[in-house]
Amino acid sequence: MPVIDFRVRLPAELRPPAETPAALREQYDAELDISTSARRGLADLREEMDREGVDHAVLHAEFEFGDPADALNDAVARCVREEPQRFSGIGTVSMEPLDIARASEQLDFCKAAGMVGVSIQPSFFHTAIDDRRLYPVYAKASELDLVVCLHTGINYGVTHPIRNDHPLMVDQVACDLPKLRIVACHAGWPWVTEMVAVARKHPHVFLEFGGLAPKYVGAPGSGWEVMFRFMNSVLADQVLFGTDWPVISQTRALAEWRALGLKDAVLAGLLGGNAARLLGRDPAPGR
Repeated sequence: MPVIDFRVRLPAELRPPAETPAALREQYDAELDISTSARRGLADLREEMDREGVDHAVLHAEFEFGDPADALNDAVARCVREEPQRFSGIGTVSMEPLDIARASEQLDFCKAAGMVGVSIQPSFFHTAIDDRRLYPVYAKASELDLVVCLHTGINYGVTHPIRNDHPLMVDQVACDLPKLRIVACHAGWPWVTEMVAVARKHPHVFLEFGGLAPKYVGAPGSGWEVMFRFMNSVLADQVLFGTDWPVISQTRALAEWRALGLKDAVLAGLLGGNAARLLGRDPAPGR
């Protein structure tokens, strides 16, 4: 089976210049050391993938403030066009303000550029996952057969309430749009039991663990116990390896996942088999 990193941040060198608001930067640096990791570039990503045997990575055009969506989409599209065997792309739509006509055009661009989905982080724009204003975007993505990646669980923006990231809102969207393939980014902690229930109910909801240290998923008392049990059984086909590189290195993430004692078939699906099916890629490894 291949190894596919389903969540990699677009390197800073390819992103439009922007001054991160202090309310986001300070707490994210305290928790995840974003400023240090952001200095790693595309060449560093290629080198780490080669060293760790990561066959493919999915570049995300996610953002947390402002309106860099078009520039991010252009950058992701260029990477996918130049190295399609190494990279797939997840685009995005403008959120501030949310203009449905413009978002529709951005979705058309993502599809035409060969991207596999779009990333939306509603909570960073004080919007709930199941806000009805987003439904035309979700519906258009479903029509275009684009995966929708949604931020779930805790965020560290001290002015952004985490109630807008609750996974029960994913349940509502999945009920209303039963053909839409949804990836719950960061897998919904601290509402792990609810996230597991939503995924168990909806086979087209996938769980991705980017930005997390995998060792905690298997650690008693971490809040991940229900997830670890179910991902090792009935949710085995719905879990995706993601790092949120460079926030978590592929070196660290792979070592920690492999040390958790998951069933061999579950680990193979997690590290690449499930993503290969979701992306419609040949499951054979190699670039």
